[in-house]
Amino acid sequence: MFALLATSVASPVWAHDHAAMSKGDAAKMQKHEATDAVKVGNLVFTDAFTRATLPGAKVGGGYISITNEAKEADRLLGGSSPAAARVEVHEMKMDGEVMKMRKLADGVEIPAGGTVELEPGGMHLMLLEIKQPLKKGEDVPVTLEFEKAGKVEIKLKVEAAGATSTGHGQ
Repeated sequence: MFALLATSVASPVWAHDHAAMSKGDAAKMQKHEATDAVKVGNLVFTDAFTRATLPGAKVGGGYISITNEAKEADRLLGGSSPAAARVEVHEMKMDGEVMKMRKLADGVEIPAGGTVELEPGGMHLMLLEIKQPLKKGEDVPVTLEFEKAGKVEIKLKVEAAGATSTGHGQ
């Protein structure tokens, strides 16, 4: 299990057992830890994690599943974190027999009614110039920036160095 925290300028509604709360209750709740999906506006966030890093490492990856329940697409543009100088959206893919990574300058579209997986070996968040090693069991706060939804705060659970998922829901 893991904890996922999300806040937004919009009133958060949590998909777990908090889906029935009133808008007034949701507006009062600024932060909430859940063991399941977290919903902010039309976006649902699950399986948010990063990997532990070695001392001296300057980069880390961030992984999360984002579902857009809206009738129009949104776009993840990037983000920020107090743990890193910059947070960018990157993609890894094969170019012939060489795996290459590049920044997605325009971010990544989260299609209407669709889900985008930011995962190891594919699209992911790149935490650049991390300020201290990421240690298993800790949480890394990240503010994601969306074209339409605006800024959404999440926490990436730090898993083991070789983790491929949180193991949640699998």
